[in-house]
Amino acid sequence: MDFTPLSRFIDRIVAWRIPWAEVLVMHRNETVFRYRAGYEDLEAKTPIGEDRMIYLYSLTKILTCAAALQLVEKGAILLGDALSDYLPEYAEMKVRQQQPDGSDSVEPAERPITVRDLFTMTAGFSYDLTAPALAEAAKRTNGRLPTREFAAALAKEPLLFEPGTRWNYSLCHDVLAALVEVVDARRFGTYVREEITGPLGMRDTGFFLSETQRSRLVPQYQYDDESCKAVRMDGDWHLVGTEFESGGAGLLSTVSDYALFLNALTNRGTSPDGVRILSAAGVDLMRADQLSEHTRGDYNWSQLAGYGYGLGVRTHISKAGSGSLSPLGEFGWSGAAGALAIIDPESQLTVMYAQHMVNNPEPYVHPRLKNVVYGCL
Repeated sequence: MDFTPLSRFIDRIVAWRIPWAEVLVMHRNETVFRYRAGYEDLEAKTPIGEDRMIYLYSLTKILTCAAALQLVEKGAILLGDALSDYLPEYAEMKVRQQQPDGSDSVEPAERPITVRDLFTMTAGFSYDLTAPALAEAAKRTNGRLPTREFAAALAKEPLLFEPGTRWNYSLCHDVLAALVEVVDARRFGTYVREEITGPLGMRDTGFFLSETQRSRLVPQYQYDDESCKAVRMDGDWHLVGTEFESGGAGLLSTVSDYALFLNALTNRGTSPDGVRILSAAGVDLMRADQLSEHTRGDYNWSQLAGYGYGLGVRTHISKAGSGSLSPLGEFGWSGAAGALAIIDPESQLTVMYAQHMVNNPEPYVHPRLKNVVYGCL
């Protein structure tokens, strides 16, 4: 293996517009390459250091779906169950519909939201964190808005479409976290710590930072097209309550720490030390394409061409469609600040890529990064 092209690629995108970038490559449970370049603090010209804390944003979704899949394996829930069996407020949902004269109306939903809909982004939710019902609940809880309260409030908002009929990237996995809480009777963050991150030895992954960890949280940036430079944009805009443990975007971690979780999935659910978080069958279900003829047309992001959507993850289904060097069955997801997870059981390959700039050029960086990695093997 020669990873010179990968280090050159990282250098190129850092020189282009990204303040810093880091990539960790594991093959057969061994770290075979790690490289970082750029400045964690552009103003102070501080080189990116080791084990820096970052917002994972939507990379959280992979872990949330793994947590919920554990409950499927235990027989506590089924994918076909109605969500209202566990969260009763979802029993009588409304759907926003457009009338022939162009006006909007709100009608009773004809289909129930299922547990599968939460996993697969087909429940009909939006990604509007400023929705009136959420704002009201935050005010009512004095800004705490715990995860279960968040889900209860979201049920008051009309759906965008009939459950199961379309794919829409949304707050589904935040509600999935609330489902885990209700079924298991532990707070979602406690469940994650006791069932996944703790057993795997992940000491730097969680929803809230200790003081020591906060000292390692790196600045976040946003690229400004007018000035053609990255400008500082600190804060987590997904944190809508002080007790909200967002299953869709709430985790913070480090490259090293989150790679431990990703590598367990590469090993089809079991860490190199023998800690099992999912069965091999559970991992295979997670990466099985769940899109239907009704939902596939909505899943049209350019960087996901040739990929299906499983239980919370992209999954490679067509080399001709993707132009990717990765094998079929490679899966993972990405985050709003630019992080990318590549999980590949067939090649026994795990890749954790990180940066900390929102409005990131994901359609450019991620497909290229993936091909460069596989070209180095």
